[in-house]
Amino acid sequence: MEFDRVQTVASLSFDKETIPEEFIRPEKEQPPRTASHHGPVPEIPAIDLSDPDQENLVRLIAEASKEWGIFQVVNHGIPCDLITKLQDVGKKFFELPQEEKEFIARPRDSKSIEGEVNEEYAKYMREVADKLLTTLSLGLGLDGHALKEGAGGEEIEFMLKINYYPPCPRPDLALGVVAHTDLSALTILVPNEVPGLQIFKDENWIEAKYIPNALIIHIGDQIEILSNGKYKAVLHRTTVAKDKARMSWPVFLESPGEFVVGPLPQLVNKDNPPKYKTKKFKDYMFCKLNQLPQ
Repeated sequence: MEFDRVQTVASLSFDKETIPEEFIRPEKEQPPRTASHHGPVPEIPAIDLSDPDQENLVRLIAEASKEWGIFQVVNHGIPCDLITKLQDVGKKFFELPQEEKEFIARPRDSKSIEGEVNEEYAKYMREVADKLLTTLSLGLGLDGHALKEGAGGEEIEFMLKINYYPPCPRPDLALGVVAHTDLSALTILVPNEVPGLQIFKDENWIEAKYIPNALIIHIGDQIEILSNGKYKAVLHRTTVAKDKARMSWPVFLESPGEFVVGPLPQLVNKDNPPKYKTKKFKDYMFCKLNQLPQ
């Protein structure tokens, strides 16, 4: 399995204080060569999702989505102990021997503690996602349901993943994930306490500040398309640490494969023509994953 191979490579590399050549990024991508921010470093907006002033909440989220393509939310309604359980399950999984990982990864009929935690988390996640999509729609001057319906409505798929970035003896040469935007509509992410998520803004890479129990919200490609470019998909990457493992728990909100996504008609007119093609999500995904023109 891929995660076991990466963990093994990381372990062996520490004996030599080096890493395999395949993990070394080109010089122009290496973190020390691209972290060039001068002066005070701006912080990703942090927003209180429980703000009773709806107008203010809409304004803050819309501004962050237009200027940054990313923001953090606190007081989002997901219990802190549930987030801790989710993280504990992930940590324990990566501490298991390979055989046990493979066994757990297989679909099973019986309910496991992992399944119960994920099911409970998914229930809260849908509530958070609905509030975010509603608020983002209002920020465009649209009805609250516009973006959700444009991305697939009740058929939107929620994909929970666990990212594991083991300690790396040469973090100056490697990246956990190279720079990219998410092909999802939204990505809702829980990180652990190890920093590493970086955002590209104003020609600089800016590191996301860790806020305990906050959710990090990424605007994905599909929201950028639906908003006809008013909201920006965030370009981001992940660095690695020398002495600590970084983990994250992203949930990707994706349209069904056959669902057609394009700029919302309400946002298109003769003065603002469509900036993106309308196409099935599966076709968009195929082009992106194969680095083909959209």
